[in-house]
Amino acid sequence: MVETTEKRQRLLLATPRGFCAGVERAIEVVEIALDLYGPPVYVRKEIVHNPHVVDALRRKGARFVESEEEVPHGSVVIFSAHGVAPDVRESAAARDLTTIDATCPLVTKVHVEAIKYVKDGYSILLIGHAGHDEIIGTMGEAPDAIQLIENVQGARRVEVPDPNRVVCLTQTTLSVEDTRDVVSVLRERFPSILVRADICYATENRQQAVKAIASDVDLILVVGAANSSNSIRLMEVARAQGVTSYRIADVAEIDAGWLTGVRSIGVTSGASTPEVKVSEVLEYLNAIGFPASREIKVVDEDVTFTLPKELRAYRKG
Repeated sequence: MVETTEKRQRLLLATPRGFCAGVERAIEVVEIALDLYGPPVYVRKEIVHNPHVVDALRRKGARFVESEEEVPHGSVVIFSAHGVAPDVRESAAARDLTTIDATCPLVTKVHVEAIKYVKDGYSILLIGHAGHDEIIGTMGEAPDAIQLIENVQGARRVEVPDPNRVVCLTQTTLSVEDTRDVVSVLRERFPSILVRADICYATENRQQAVKAIASDVDLILVVGAANSSNSIRLMEVARAQGVTSYRIADVAEIDAGWLTGVRSIGVTSGASTPEVKVSEVLEYLNAIGFPASREIKVVDEDVTFTLPKELRAYRKG
C-alpha cells in the first residue's frame, strides 16, 4: 500500500503493466517474418488482443484472418499468442502453408499438460472463459476429455467418470481470486484432484500492482482492449478492492463524467497494451490538472522467451 496521510490530488502509475514477454515475442515474430519473407504474411486471429498492435502490424504488411482456410496455398501463416488446436495445424499442413508458431510458451505449457494427463487417463477440468482463443486451442487437444469450468456454479455441477483421476488446468489470464474460489469447490468435491494453476506471472504481477494502489486512489483506469481477458480481470480486481474502475481502449474512451469529484487516479494497462497508449492517457490527465504520475512498482520483471524454432537463426538488423 502507498503510505499517505490525506487524499490529495495525485496520479499513480502501477508497475508492472503493459507488454509481457509473451506479447513482446509474438509481435517480434510477426516483424521478423515480414522481414524474412516479405509481405504479405498472414496471421491467424489477432496476434495479441489489442487493435492498436494489430493495426500497426497491418500497416507493415501483415494480413489478419479468422481461419487458416483463408490463407492462399503455400503462403506463410503465423499462429497467434493464444495458441491453436491440433486440427488447425492439420488444416494448415493440408494447405501446404509455412507455419510459424507465436503461441506464448506459458500457453504451450498448458497444452502439454493437457496432452500428458489425457494420456494418463485423467479427466481435465479447465477453468476459463468460453469462446476465448486460448480456451478453444487448449480444449482442442482433447475435446472428449476436457470440460470447461467458467465459475463456481459450474464447479459444483461438473461430473467426471472417475473422481480419483481428475486434474484442474487454468486459462493463463484469469483473476487469481476467481480461480481460487473455483479450485476450492473442486477440491471439496474431488479430494484427489491434481491442480496445475497456470495463471501467468504477468497476469498475477499486474493484479498485485493494482492492489498496491487501490487504497490510495478514487478511480483506476485500465488501458486495454475490450477483448483482452487480462485487462478485464484488472478492472475486476480493482472493483473487488472497492475502487471504481473502468477499462478503456485508449484516451478517447475516457468519459469526463467519471472524473467529477475525483482527486486521485490510478492507471495501469493490460499485457497486450502498447505503452504509448498509457502515455496518452497520462498526458490527458496532466492537461486537465492532475500532477505528473508517481510510479508504484511491486516487482521487477526480467522474463524473456526464445523465438520459435523457425526464426531462431534470424535476427533483425
